Amino acid sequence: MSSFMEQLIVKKSEILSLLLEHIELTVMAVLIAVVIGVPLGIVITRNKKFASIVIGIANLTQAIPSLAILGFLIPIIGIGSAPAITMVVLYSMLPIIKNTYTGIININPDMLEAAKGLGMTNRQTLRLIKIPLAMPVIMAGIRMAAVTAVGLMTIAAFVGAGGLGYLVYSGIQTVDYYLILFGAIPAAVLALVIDWVTGKIEESTMPNGIKRSDGTMKAKRKALSKKRKKFNIIATSLAVIIILGLLIVPKIMGRNDRKITVASKNYTEQLILGNVLSELIKNNTDIEVEEKFNLGGSQVTFNAIKSGAVDLYAEYLGTGYVNILNINDNNSNREEVYNIVKDRFKSDYNLETLNPLGFNNTYAMAVTQETAEKYNLKTVSDLANVSQELVIGPTIEFPNREDGLIGLEKAYNMSFKAVKPVDGGLRYSAVANNETQVIDAFTTDGLIDKFNLVVLEDDKSFFPPYDAVTVIREDTLEKFPELREVIAMVEGKLTEEKMRKMNYEVDINKRDVKTVAKEFLEAEGLMGN
Repeated sequence: MSSFMEQLIVKKSEILSLLLEHIELTVMAVLIAVVIGVPLGIVITRNKKFASIVIGIANLTQAIPSLAILGFLIPIIGIGSAPAITMVVLYSMLPIIKNTYTGIININPDMLEAAKGLGMTNRQTLRLIKIPLAMPVIMAGIRMAAVTAVGLMTIAAFVGAGGLGYLVYSGIQTVDYYLILFGAIPAAVLALVIDWVTGKIEESTMPNGIKRSDGTMKAKRKALSKKRKKFNIIATSLAVIIILGLLIVPKIMGRNDRKITVASKNYTEQLILGNVLSELIKNNTDIEVEEKFNLGGSQVTFNAIKSGAVDLYAEYLGTGYVNILNINDNNSNREEVYNIVKDRFKSDYNLETLNPLGFNNTYAMAVTQETAEKYNLKTVSDLANVSQELVIGPTIEFPNREDGLIGLEKAYNMSFKAVKPVDGGLRYSAVANNETQVIDAFTTDGLIDKFNLVVLEDDKSFFPPYDAVTVIREDTLEKFPELREVIAMVEGKLTEEKMRKMNYEVDINKRDVKTVAKEFLEAEGLMGN
């Protein structure tokens, strides 16, 4: 418990910042869904056939996995809050549209007939009869959408939008259960708060009952006076406006033309490299740096820099050579691979590949000491001989990469008993618990030491060199030419030993990523004046 409290004290400012981001994203998504969904729900009440089509599409959207929706949105609208909000809006539409439609079509026809008899127009009937009577049902749909949105918005971290999901994903990557709790508990509390607030609004629209008097229908007096109900609605609306104002206005006022975005992929080493580059630039230039860390893998990050949503990030030559450029000639010559990646990135994508940072973090097959002894495993060829008896638990993208499982099985003529992809650091827990017997590791992973794994020799030199390099947009370099010289300060200084040590500090000693990155820069004398 003491360790939990110590980490909580260290992380409290970050948790608060991410909580505010989460509230902003959630409120924005729900408000947009309400603005679109309620009018659409009203419109479709006029045509049952059209209603079936609209509700059917909304139902279909719910059936599509949220990550799949993000995958489609990223190439179109980039990364950040836009795809995250769009995804949550799409998921929120069904309860809002359906409840609006249901609430209105189930109004007592006698009331509508009476309104018509009183000479009310369609617009007056909608405003004075239909919407007020359907409001409790509409609010129930909004309430459901709002609570669900809190949980869905944790995926925002996957596309660099921030929020509490950042802590959850970081905890998963580093097998740090405290971090997972730091993200999950505030998200749960936020969901309860939003449920309570929207529940109060729903209550204020709910009539206590209806009775007959002198042959006419009259609403029974509600438990709360109209004045109190109006106060609840106004107070809640003001709270939403104030929250949005506090979150959005500072961003608008604080816009800076001298600003770049630094990104990273979604595992410890990438988070460290992202922070190293970010802090290096912050402390040696007057350029403002926006950080989009923990993005969902190589393709997400590369698509982000192609689209201009990101200015620079640390990439690996092997990933660029095989996974991005789709070259499959099994080239292990580091200089050749670097030159090919540099030339092709420049000609095909207008990206500049700077000099290597100093370490080669290649893939490696790793097993437990027990598995290595049981099957006498020392090389990947040894592994190939018994692969049909073993289950591999790689990272999620490894089975789909030519420089991953696809090419590995061809090169070594191996076929595993089963492939069970596990995200990030969880694959280490899985292999340690013998749920899987083989994982793909990175040679600088600190978790290799923690779990005392055996790294098998790549005796056929299948894996290409994975020297880390900085990839930056050409137009960013043109606008900020000083970046080339600043980033050159760290090139060649990030050795495998130093990288492994930093990974160990974060993964094993549970230290803050940014602190570890700053300490490295300070030790190298790179923190500027």
